[in-house]
Amino acid sequence: MAMHMRRTLVAVQRTACSTLKSTETCLDIRQPIPLYLPFRTKKRYFIPPAVGMKGKKAENIEGHNRAAGIVFRQQYLERPINISCTAGIFDAYIPPEGDARLSSLSKEGLKQRTEQIRQSASSQLAIRKIKEHDSEFTTKEFADRAQELFIEAHNALTQFNREKLHSLVTERCYPEMTRGNRYKTIRWRFVESLEPPRVVHARCPDMVTKGNLYGQVTIRMHSRQTLAIYDRFGRLMLGSEDQPKDVLEYIVIERHLVNPYGRWRLHGKIVPSWAPAKDPIIKTVRIPGPDLKPGEEFDALNYEVPKPKAVQWHK
Repeated sequence: MAMHMRRTLVAVQRTACSTLKSTETCLDIRQPIPLYLPFRTKKRYFIPPAVGMKGKKAENIEGHNRAAGIVFRQQYLERPINISCTAGIFDAYIPPEGDARLSSLSKEGLKQRTEQIRQSASSQLAIRKIKEHDSEFTTKEFADRAQELFIEAHNALTQFNREKLHSLVTERCYPEMTRGNRYKTIRWRFVESLEPPRVVHARCPDMVTKGNLYGQVTIRMHSRQTLAIYDRFGRLMLGSEDQPKDVLEYIVIERHLVNPYGRWRLHGKIVPSWAPAKDPIIKTVRIPGPDLKPGEEFDALNYEVPKPKAVQWHK
């Protein structure tokens, strides 16, 4: 009986819906289109905390997110590396104390000479590896090429030629040469070479993989140079343009040997521990003067510079 009643009700509902649709089409009755009006709610600058979280610290946020089904991607602390040059100087050359001052005929000079011969064994092995990748490499000609490279790099630094400097120095040496020179004027000049440059040290390290070889050659240069550094106001900070100085330097030239398009570039400089200290920077200070009123002139002859008060201090 229930099934018969259900079938009857379904048939009545279908007939009622069909009659309503037919009357709408006959009378051309259209349903009203809903009107949407966009409006902005009040902007909340403060979102109240959840119920029961006041006074509690958010602990184990990761566990709460996982329980809620939110999974965050794991973050890796990656550091980009540059394989076109190494990050430092491998097995740096230790210059003998008193170099360019002791004669090879003296007792100390003979000791230094014998020590250099002992250290040259590993350098000869490195030079053989370098010659396998660079057939034109010779110690006699390379020293002159390195000196020309050194002069070109410093001329590009004084002219602030970044493109040329990038092609002459490695990515490690570039920030060391340009750091702090933004508002300064550099005047540098190579006067003459007191002694012919020579190769004193060579190493052929590898990085990342065993066959990824780099060639590092240390050149000894004894020359005469002039250097003057001016600040942004044109005041002299260091050196002099007219007074040349004798400079003994140990520069490191590097090349990526595996790269067929690699070239020798300036990589760094070795400063021995016994080297004399650098000249201090000439600092300019402002001497406090009297507070002048408009229309008054300063009389420098009758003015006494105030002395600072004595202050007790301790280390």
